[in-house]
Amino acid sequence: MSAAHAQATIDYESARVNPGGLPITEKEKADSSSVVAVDDGVRFELEDYPEPTEEEFATLRKVPAGMPWAAIAMCLIEFAERASYYGCTQVFANFVRGALPAGGNGAGAVAPGAAGLNQSAGALGLGTQAATAVTQTFTFLAYTIPIFGGIVADTRWGRFKAICVGTAVGAIAHVLLVVPAIPSVLASGNALAPFIIAFIILAFAAGFIKPSLAPLLCDQSPVKHPRVTTTKSGERVILDPTATVQRYLLIFYFCINVGAFFGLATSYAAHNVGFWLAYLTPGIIYMLMPIVLVAVYKRLYKAPPQGSVVLEAAHVVKHLFNHATLKSWWKGGDAFWDHAKPSSIAAATGRPVDVSVINWDDKFVDELRQSFSACKVFFLIPIFNLADGGLGNSENAMSASMTVNGVPNDLLNNFNPLSIIVATPIITYGLYPMLQRFKIPFPAMWRIAVGFLLASINMIFGAVIQWRVYQTSPCGYAASTCDTVSPVSLWWQIPLYTLPAVGEIFVNVTSYEIAYTRAPARMKGLVYSMVLFTSALSSALSLALTAVVDDPFLIWPYVALACASFVSAFCFPLFFSSLDKAVVFNDIERMEGKQQPTAIVASDPEKTSSTEKI
Repeated sequence: MSAAHAQATIDYESARVNPGGLPITEKEKADSSSVVAVDDGVRFELEDYPEPTEEEFATLRKVPAGMPWAAIAMCLIEFAERASYYGCTQVFANFVRGALPAGGNGAGAVAPGAAGLNQSAGALGLGTQAATAVTQTFTFLAYTIPIFGGIVADTRWGRFKAICVGTAVGAIAHVLLVVPAIPSVLASGNALAPFIIAFIILAFAAGFIKPSLAPLLCDQSPVKHPRVTTTKSGERVILDPTATVQRYLLIFYFCINVGAFFGLATSYAAHNVGFWLAYLTPGIIYMLMPIVLVAVYKRLYKAPPQGSVVLEAAHVVKHLFNHATLKSWWKGGDAFWDHAKPSSIAAATGRPVDVSVINWDDKFVDELRQSFSACKVFFLIPIFNLADGGLGNSENAMSASMTVNGVPNDLLNNFNPLSIIVATPIITYGLYPMLQRFKIPFPAMWRIAVGFLLASINMIFGAVIQWRVYQTSPCGYAASTCDTVSPVSLWWQIPLYTLPAVGEIFVNVTSYEIAYTRAPARMKGLVYSMVLFTSALSSALSLALTAVVDDPFLIWPYVALACASFVSAFCFPLFFSSLDKAVVFNDIERMEGKQQPTAIVASDPEKTSSTEKI
């Protein structure tokens, strides 16, 4: 990298892959250079083009590379997995909360004709609190288990194998999930136990797939260093690795929500036919996953698992605990992290370190430092998650109190993915390129801040609607359990799904980007799972506050989240602006562990430990 980028934050990405996504052989590494397609169709030999100077990096427009087929396949897999996931979870709340509708067919569907006009689908009849507890428990598991899945992928199986195992587990879950929705099982009163077993297995499937799929997608990026090139129009631009990862993740998130929109079909299936069909159709879509995995197998770059990486990270943290003072723990900074660097250890002891004991290098400590900085940001994301959909099942309870006129009360959930499907191309191909052309910076922390402000506005609107429902319901502040609904139309809930949906594009995608680019090169899955874990924290908070998510207190969760989101929005640019620094991808071997001290010694036993080698 040129001296112009000496101030850029260093990150270490995966080994280079060719544009077709084929695994690179040793001969290809030595004899060929990457051929890259810019997003406007320009193709060029990557290594034939220079790295930008400081002036060029500051003034030229940054553009992403095109997506190879292997990366597109990962997006297709995400679509199928999320279609099955959201297709099922979309109807979980009604399945648990509502009883079998009077006059219905016994499968959970509403009564035909006028009798079912304002009915909602239901099955178990356990109430709002039970529905909140069950659905939030599922979300907690589905976003906690990825920590285990990420560790296994990073250390034992690799990302691709973890995805394959998760796919097999998920197929079993989808078959089992149909069982409790069979009318005869519902009539017997024994549907709860098989339902819980099925959704626990489904959560484990998501736990293996989610922490590996997006990192595997980003691994396929052929761009590791900024390069200056010229477009067909004659404009000189920088082919930027960060812009490439951002573009990949925006498209990935778009596919997530195309899949999530499948919940529209399952809502109507449960409402008009029954829950057995609502659970069967996502399972059919899910079967697309193994087909694509087989088709793309030979075209993927698959970074090998690093068996010791989590243990190395644990040893670094333990070393810091043992040797750093309480004051340095509080202050952080160079003085704190230097305690764990082998070069500092060697200088302090006056002798070379033993790589069999200190089996990490200085760069690994720096990578962990970056990861801890990113994780501080992630701790605030649960506030956004709670504002994106309300606390617990508060929005579902509100919808059950409103006039629906034959529309499934959970139908409006689909306006969230629909809004993202509409807004993502506008932001990806309109807003971001326009800001680049006019040289208006829109760094990561400000993107997240905008998302939080949208969430705050959303919660203000929710409080007003809930207050209006209480005022107009025949049962007043017991509206969610009233036999007669409020005259307030269900369609007033649309902003509660559209505003935070746009916010997700700024908050969630940026979080994924930070997790991937700031993670240690050999720990992408684990750090990415930390972002997913924020959803688990949100679910835990919802579970802890289950008693509040009920009449007559349904207004106050909206008020509290509106205030929390507004305050949090300004914390990101004020306290975490260091994460807005440029990220340079300049070491293609670290993900494969080839620069670790133990690997160096193993490749050349005559080399001994020394400060320089560490």
